[in-house]
Amino acid sequence: MPAKKQAKVLVSCPRCGHQQSEPRAAISTACKKCGQYIRVKEVLKPAARPAGRPKELRKLVCFECGTELEVAVSAQSTMCKRCSSHIDLRDYHISNAVSKNFKTKGELVLEPKGYVFNTEAVVGDAIIKGKFLGKLVAERSLTIYSTADIKGHFKAGRLVIPAENHFRWKEEITVGAAEIAGELAADLRAAGGVVLRATGRLFGDVQAKNLVVEEGAVMVGKAKIGVSKS
Repeated sequence: MPAKKQAKVLVSCPRCGHQQSEPRAAISTACKKCGQYIRVKEVLKPAARPAGRPKELRKLVCFECGTELEVAVSAQSTMCKRCSSHIDLRDYHISNAVSKNFKTKGELVLEPKGYVFNTEAVVGDAIIKGKFLGKLVAERSLTIYSTADIKGHFKAGRLVIPAENHFRWKEEITVGAAEIAGELAADLRAAGGVVLRATGRLFGDVQAKNLVVEEGAVMVGKAKIGVSKS
Protein backbone atom coordinates (compact mmCIF):
# COMPACT_ATOMS: atom_id res chain seq x y z
CA MET A 1 0.00 0.00 0.00
CA PRO A 2 1.24 3.53 -0.71
CA ALA A 3 2.45 5.47 2.30
CA LYS A 4 -0.11 7.81 3.83
CA LYS A 5 0.51 11.38 2.76
CA GLN A 6 1.39 13.64 5.67
CA ALA A 7 -0.83 16.67 6.26
CA LYS A 8 1.01 19.89 5.56
CA VAL A 9 0.65 23.43 6.84
CA LEU A 10 1.83 26.78 5.60
CA VAL A 11 4.47 28.39 7.84
CA SER A 12 6.00 31.85 7.60
CA CYS A 13 9.65 32.64 8.26
CA PRO A 14 9.94 35.01 11.25
CA ARG A 15 12.93 36.72 9.61
CA CYS A 16 12.00 37.32 5.96
CA GLY A 17 8.29 36.40 5.85
CA HIS A 18 8.76 33.70 3.21
CA GLN A 19 5.97 31.09 3.32
CA GLN A 20 6.47 27.39 2.67
CA SER A 21 4.63 24.11 3.22
CA GLU A 22 5.86 21.79 5.97
CA PRO A 23 4.47 18.58 7.55
CA ARG A 24 2.16 19.45 10.46
CA ALA A 25 4.05 17.00 12.69
CA ALA A 26 7.41 18.68 11.99
CA ILE A 27 9.21 20.15 14.97
CA SER A 28 11.57 22.44 13.11
CA THR A 29 12.77 23.36 9.63
CA ALA A 30 14.85 25.93 7.77
CA CYS A 31 13.59 28.76 5.60
CA LYS A 32 14.16 27.89 1.94
CA LYS A 33 14.79 31.54 1.16
CA CYS A 34 17.08 32.89 3.90
CA GLY A 35 18.03 29.75 5.84
CA GLN A 36 16.52 30.98 9.15
CA TYR A 37 15.86 28.21 11.70
CA ILE A 38 12.10 27.85 12.24
CA ARG A 39 10.28 26.09 15.08
CA VAL A 40 7.15 24.97 13.25
CA LYS A 41 4.86 24.62 16.27
CA GLU A 42 5.78 28.06 17.58
CA VAL A 43 4.96 29.92 14.35
CA LEU A 44 1.64 28.06 14.11
CA LYS A 45 0.50 29.19 17.57
CA PRO A 46 -1.84 32.21 17.68
CA ALA A 47 -0.03 35.37 18.66
CA ALA A 48 -0.33 36.00 22.36
CA ARG A 49 -1.68 39.35 23.51
CA PRO A 50 1.27 41.57 24.57
CA ALA A 51 1.66 41.91 28.32
CA GLY A 52 0.22 45.11 29.70
CA ARG A 53 -2.18 45.59 26.76
CA PRO A 54 -5.54 44.16 27.82
CA LYS A 55 -8.46 44.01 25.45
CA GLU A 56 -10.09 47.43 25.09
CA LEU A 57 -13.52 47.39 26.68
CA ARG A 58 -16.24 49.92 27.30
CA LYS A 59 -18.85 49.81 30.00
CA LEU A 60 -22.55 50.30 29.37
CA VAL A 61 -25.92 49.65 30.96
CA CYS A 62 -28.69 47.57 29.39
CA PHE A 63 -31.62 49.65 28.13
CA GLU A 64 -34.16 47.17 29.46
CA CYS A 65 -32.97 45.85 32.84
CA GLY A 66 -30.12 48.19 33.80
CA THR A 67 -27.48 45.45 34.05
CA GLU A 68 -23.91 46.74 33.75
CA LEU A 69 -22.01 45.19 30.84
CA GLU A 70 -18.51 45.26 29.39
CA VAL A 71 -18.10 44.93 25.62
CA ALA A 72 -15.28 45.33 23.13
CA VAL A 73 -14.83 48.88 21.86
CA SER A 74 -15.07 47.61 18.26
CA ALA A 75 -18.37 45.75 18.81
CA GLN A 76 -21.39 46.90 16.77
CA SER A 77 -23.97 45.19 18.96
CA THR A 78 -24.26 42.90 21.96
CA MET A 79 -26.79 40.97 24.01
CA CYS A 80 -27.58 41.54 27.66
CA LYS A 81 -26.26 38.66 29.77
CA ARG A 82 -29.21 39.00 32.13
CA CYS A 83 -32.36 39.68 30.05
CA SER A 84 -30.99 38.68 26.61
CA SER A 85 -32.21 41.88 24.95
CA HIS A 86 -30.35 43.11 21.87
CA ILE A 87 -28.28 46.29 22.34
CA ASP A 88 -27.28 48.43 19.37
CA LEU A 89 -23.79 49.96 19.66
CA ARG A 90 -23.57 51.60 16.22
CA ASP A 91 -22.96 55.27 15.42
CA TYR A 92 -25.38 57.15 13.15
CA HIS A 93 -24.47 60.14 10.95
CA ILE A 94 -27.52 61.89 9.50
CA SER A 95 -27.12 64.39 6.65
CA ASN A 96 -30.61 64.23 5.10
CA ALA A 97 -34.26 64.08 6.22
CA VAL A 98 -35.04 61.01 8.33
CA SER A 99 -38.13 60.02 10.29
CA LYS A 100 -37.25 57.10 12.55
CA ASN A 101 -36.52 56.20 16.14
CA PHE A 102 -33.00 55.57 17.41
CA LYS A 103 -31.94 53.40 20.33
CA THR A 104 -28.20 52.92 20.51
CA LYS A 105 -25.34 53.16 22.96
CA GLY A 106 -23.34 54.70 20.13
CA GLU A 107 -23.23 58.25 18.80
CA LEU A 108 -25.87 60.18 16.85
CA VAL A 109 -24.40 62.95 14.71
CA LEU A 110 -26.92 65.25 13.04
CA GLU A 111 -25.09 67.24 10.35
CA PRO A 112 -26.05 70.86 9.47
CA LYS A 113 -28.19 69.69 6.53
CA GLY A 114 -29.67 66.77 8.48
CA TYR A 115 -33.26 66.73 9.70
CA VAL A 116 -34.61 64.13 12.11
CA PHE A 117 -38.33 64.45 12.79
CA ASN A 118 -41.13 62.61 14.57
CA THR A 119 -38.52 60.69 16.51
CA GLU A 120 -37.77 59.27 19.92
CA ALA A 121 -34.02 58.90 20.19
CA VAL A 122 -32.10 57.32 23.07
CA VAL A 123 -28.37 57.42 22.35
CA GLY A 124 -25.03 57.33 24.10
CA ASP A 125 -23.78 60.66 22.74
CA ALA A 126 -25.50 63.20 20.50
CA ILE A 127 -23.93 65.94 18.38
CA ILE A 128 -26.61 68.24 17.01
CA LYS A 129 -25.81 70.63 14.15
CA GLY A 130 -29.03 70.24 12.16
CA LYS A 131 -32.78 70.20 12.79
CA PHE A 132 -34.23 67.86 15.40
CA LEU A 133 -37.94 67.45 16.09
CA GLY A 134 -38.95 64.97 18.80
CA LYS A 135 -37.64 63.55 22.07
CA LEU A 136 -33.93 63.08 22.68
CA VAL A 137 -32.12 61.36 25.54
CA ALA A 138 -28.31 61.48 25.40
CA GLU A 139 -27.09 59.22 28.20
CA ARG A 140 -23.50 60.48 28.19
CA SER A 141 -23.26 63.83 26.39
CA LEU A 142 -25.20 66.23 24.18
CA THR A 143 -23.17 68.72 22.14
CA ILE A 144 -25.14 71.55 20.53
CA TYR A 145 -23.86 73.86 17.77
CA SER A 146 -25.21 77.23 16.61
CA THR A 147 -26.74 75.66 13.50
CA ALA A 148 -28.93 73.36 15.62
CA ASP A 149 -32.69 73.80 15.53
CA ILE A 150 -34.26 71.72 18.29
CA LYS A 151 -38.00 71.43 18.87
CA GLY A 152 -39.33 69.02 21.46
CA HIS A 153 -37.69 67.73 24.62
CA PHE A 154 -34.17 66.64 25.48
CA LYS A 155 -32.24 65.23 28.44
CA ALA A 156 -28.51 64.71 28.73
CA GLY A 157 -25.93 63.33 31.10
CA ARG A 158 -23.69 66.24 30.13
CA LEU A 159 -24.52 69.31 28.04
CA VAL A 160 -21.71 70.82 25.95
CA ILE A 161 -21.79 74.15 24.09
CA PRO A 162 -18.53 74.40 22.10
CA ALA A 163 -16.58 77.67 21.82
CA GLU A 164 -17.89 80.15 19.23
CA ASN A 165 -21.33 78.51 19.27
CA HIS A 166 -24.55 79.64 20.92
CA PHE A 167 -27.81 78.06 22.02
CA ARG A 168 -31.02 79.61 23.35
CA TRP A 169 -33.79 77.67 25.12
CA LYS A 170 -36.96 79.16 26.62
CA GLU A 171 -37.51 76.45 29.23
CA GLU A 172 -35.24 75.38 32.07
CA ILE A 173 -32.63 72.85 30.96
CA THR A 174 -32.12 69.91 33.32
CA VAL A 175 -28.94 67.87 32.88
CA GLY A 176 -26.43 65.82 34.83
CA ALA A 177 -23.60 68.29 34.21
CA ALA A 178 -22.64 71.03 31.76
CA GLU A 179 -19.60 72.56 30.08
CA ILE A 180 -20.18 75.94 28.44
CA ALA A 181 -17.39 77.23 26.22
CA GLY A 182 -19.72 79.11 23.87
CA GLU A 183 -22.92 80.99 24.75
CA LEU A 184 -25.98 79.57 26.50
CA ALA A 185 -29.12 81.62 27.08
CA ALA A 186 -31.30 79.53 29.38
CA ASP A 187 -31.92 78.64 33.00
CA LEU A 188 -29.78 75.65 33.85
CA ARG A 189 -30.20 72.98 36.52
CA ALA A 190 -27.48 70.34 36.95
CA ALA A 191 -27.33 67.41 39.35
CA GLY A 192 -23.54 67.63 39.20
CA GLY A 193 -21.19 70.41 38.19
CA VAL A 194 -21.28 73.26 35.70
CA VAL A 195 -18.07 74.55 34.12
CA LEU A 196 -18.11 77.95 32.42
CA ARG A 197 -14.97 78.20 30.28
CA ALA A 198 -13.00 81.41 29.74
CA THR A 199 -14.67 81.82 26.34
CA GLY A 200 -18.13 81.01 27.73
CA ARG A 201 -21.14 83.24 28.34
CA LEU A 202 -24.13 82.16 30.36
CA PHE A 203 -27.33 84.20 30.49
CA GLY A 204 -29.72 82.59 32.96
CA ASP A 205 -30.08 81.25 36.48
CA VAL A 206 -27.99 78.27 37.55
CA GLN A 207 -28.66 75.61 40.14
CA ALA A 208 -25.90 73.02 40.49
CA LYS A 209 -23.90 70.98 42.96
CA ASN A 210 -20.81 73.00 42.08
CA LEU A 211 -19.89 75.78 39.67
CA VAL A 212 -16.53 76.61 38.09
CA VAL A 213 -16.22 79.98 36.34
CA GLU A 214 -12.92 80.51 34.55
CA GLU A 215 -11.33 83.94 34.31
CA GLY A 216 -12.75 85.85 31.36
CA ALA A 217 -16.12 84.11 31.36
CA VAL A 218 -19.38 86.10 31.50
CA MET A 219 -22.32 85.06 33.68
CA VAL A 220 -25.54 87.03 34.05
CA GLY A 221 -28.10 85.47 36.39
CA LYS A 222 -28.58 84.01 39.85
CA ALA A 223 -26.62 81.02 41.08
CA LYS A 224 -27.71 78.47 43.68
CA ILE A 225 -24.76 76.19 44.37
CA GLY A 226 -24.31 73.18 46.62
CA VAL A 227 -27.59 71.40 46.01
CA SER A 228 -28.39 68.54 43.69
CA LYS A 229 -31.28 68.38 41.28
CA SER A 230 -34.52 67.74 43.09
